[in-house]
Amino acid sequence: MSETVDTTKELGTRHIGALLWKYALPAVITQIIATVYNLVDSIFLGHSFNGPLNLAALAILLPIMNIIHAFGSLVGAGASSRMSIVLGRKDVRWAEKILGNSMLLTFFFGFLFVSAGYLFMDPILALFGASELTISLAHDYLAIVLPGMFLTTLTFNLSGLIRASGYATRSMWIQVSGALLNIILDAIFIVGLGWGIRGGAWATTISMAFSAVLALLHFISPKSFIRFKRHCWQPKMYIVKNILAIGISPFSMNVAACAVVALLNSQLLRYGGDFAVSAYGVVNRVSMIVFMVLLGICQGMQPIAGYNYGARLNDRLKHVFILTMKWNVGIGVVGMLLALIIPRQLVMMMSDDQQLFDIAIPAMRYLMVMAPLIGFTVTNSQFFQSIDKPWIAIVTSLSRQVIFLIPLMYIVPVVYIDLGADGLSGVWCSYTVSDVLGALLSGILLLSQRKVFSPDYVPPVRRPRKERGPSPSDQS
Repeated sequence: MSETVDTTKELGTRHIGALLWKYALPAVITQIIATVYNLVDSIFLGHSFNGPLNLAALAILLPIMNIIHAFGSLVGAGASSRMSIVLGRKDVRWAEKILGNSMLLTFFFGFLFVSAGYLFMDPILALFGASELTISLAHDYLAIVLPGMFLTTLTFNLSGLIRASGYATRSMWIQVSGALLNIILDAIFIVGLGWGIRGGAWATTISMAFSAVLALLHFISPKSFIRFKRHCWQPKMYIVKNILAIGISPFSMNVAACAVVALLNSQLLRYGGDFAVSAYGVVNRVSMIVFMVLLGICQGMQPIAGYNYGARLNDRLKHVFILTMKWNVGIGVVGMLLALIIPRQLVMMMSDDQQLFDIAIPAMRYLMVMAPLIGFTVTNSQFFQSIDKPWIAIVTSLSRQVIFLIPLMYIVPVVYIDLGADGLSGVWCSYTVSDVLGALLSGILLLSQRKVFSPDYVPPVRRPRKERGPSPSDQS
């Protein structure tokens, strides 16, 4: 019991600003490094032989990899949010059960998506927009990286649990070490050995295996107050349901993003060809830097919000939400200004092809001009996920990507053409309009849930009555 208090008590007592900085900074660094090594893949491959086609292949693979990551978020985000809440109730045994059951779910989903990936690889690639010029490159990369994607989901899950149990800096170093190894291996395999896109895949797979081992060692170590024990491996349906109920929000968001990219790639091929797909890949990777900073700040918020929600410290819950919102909207403003002022310099990081510049620069302005509103929407979605409001989080996160963007990417290009403009600009503009509409819906949902900030609000306990409440033996 004392070990739990020593590790997590600051979540309910320390000044919110200092606490959010302590937890958000490692998460932001982790997200930035992860994004940078994705950019390094693009930089190395974009400047190698068949550079634009390599970038197009990566753009096609992005939604497929996001689907795999979605399963990691389904388990990892749900498990870490639940762990923060139960630690707010000082229930270590329940937290250990969450650890074990999340591992069982990770292995189950990992087996499913790796098997399906190998069995249906070419049809999947064709579905997501691979052309005759890019399908062989995408196939080479995916065939190597699939096992690495399972290791990525394992690392995502365990790193989130490490952060939720009070070890934010350790969680950061586990993921950063893998990202740095990936960058080094990219230089060796792609540039030094000339392995091309296969080299990038091997670099990713090896580095993810390294991170997964480090994460596993944390929960094996006797120095960790939450670790693998015999009882944690017993499947508990109420824990599985709790994990999936919260994790369904980021899972739905990631799956929706994959569906959107598949549809978007078909629209880009229709109005701009393979170079438009390449341009989107470049812009998306640059914009992901801003998005990952937003997500990192939200990940720092998650254990603080979850713990104080579970401990019924609603004033602190409101404080961390407002502060996170201010930070994320500010980051969105910075991202918007960079995209509007220096888009060419950002694109030049990954390619020096003039045709790609002509397409990517206006695309970046369209996709990033509403970045402050994206910060608002992302904060709302992640907050409700953290406090066990999954359906509010789902609607908030899906509003931009599904409710508005999918129909708009078919309607707006037609309107542009009718007005004498080009259809490709209409595809880009559909992103801008969906960001505005998504933020409006997100604000309405936030107002509908303002009761969670009330001093007398009591959150529900999602656990069988016979097992509720910690006992002294549970804490030993």
